[in-house]
Amino acid sequence: MKDLLTIHPTAKDFHDMWKRACDTVSKCINEAKEYRKQRYDKTHMEPDFKEGDQVLVSTQNFDNLKGPKRMRDSFVGPFTIIKPIGKFFNVYN
Repeated sequence: MKDLLTIHPTAKDFHDMWKRACDTVSKCINEAKEYRKQRYDKTHMEPDFKEGDQVLVSTQNFDNLKGPKRMRDSFVGPFTIIKPIGKFFNVYN
C-alpha cells in the first residue's frame, strides 16, 4: 500500500478521505447505538407478573399447531400463573 501512495499523489488523498469517512461513519453508528440504548432504558419496564395473574402465551415458537402460519392465532390463553420460576412461569388453563 505504501508503494502505491508514493507512486500516485492522488492515491494518498483518496486514502485520507476514505479514512476520514470511515471514522465519521463509525462515530455516527456509536452515537446512534448510545441514543437507542438511552431511549430503551428510559421507557422499558419489565412486566410484574404475580401468582394468580391471567396471561396470554405467544404462539411464535409453537411448531405443533395446525394450518398455515398466517391463519393461526398470535396468542393463546388466557392462562393463570401457578408459580413464578425466575423470569419464567408455570401456567395452567
